[in-house]
Amino acid sequence: MSAVFVAGTDTGIGKTHAACALIHALRAQGGRVCGMKPVASGCLETPEGRRNEDALALQAAGSEPQPYAAINPVALREPLSPHLAARLEGVTITMPPLRAAFDRLRITHDTVVVEGVGGWMVPLAPGLLASAIPQQWGLPVVLVVGLRLGCLNHALLSARAIAADGCRLAGWIGNRIDPAMAALEDNLETLRAMLPAPCLGVLPHGLEPARAAGRLDLTALRRPAA
Repeated sequence: MSAVFVAGTDTGIGKTHAACALIHALRAQGGRVCGMKPVASGCLETPEGRRNEDALALQAAGSEPQPYAAINPVALREPLSPHLAARLEGVTITMPPLRAAFDRLRITHDTVVVEGVGGWMVPLAPGLLASAIPQQWGLPVVLVVGLRLGCLNHALLSARAIAADGCRLAGWIGNRIDPAMAALEDNLETLRAMLPAPCLGVLPHGLEPARAAGRLDLTALRRPAA
């Protein structure tokens, strides 16, 4: 597995937290690992240029320092869907620059953890969805399920869309974004029974990624596709 795509059931469900935990878990198995956020909106202007909080977290989680632009080649200012944020700046997101940045990281790393933006079908540009990244790059998908009321519907719809787009759902990670969620274990049991991929782990609320990595079992990611 030279790369994996981390998708989410929605915006704000902890994709970055889970992606960073995944990076730390892969690093613990040996090899050079880095994160990548091809497109990020809601970036802040800094003396060094635009910076996105999620991309910075991925940058810090990697095996060794990488230039920010290598991790996040498209950094948009407004905290909007990428196609809207890009339109405000008069730019159009296209795949070739994203793929070039990905290929450069893949050459120097054993695994690249690519984090999506928002949910599976977020628009990047007219006629271009975020799902095109794992589709065109042939990446297995890890789905982060934000554990809160409504997660069953979001998770099952996302899994169906991933399959319909011809991508392989390699596993899913539960992320406890609502520490007071009712019937947590019952919901997890339902997800395990209904999602067509193994659970790689459940991340506790408030546990930093380096420690949360110990809650992940990546055995399924090492298996070849059927």
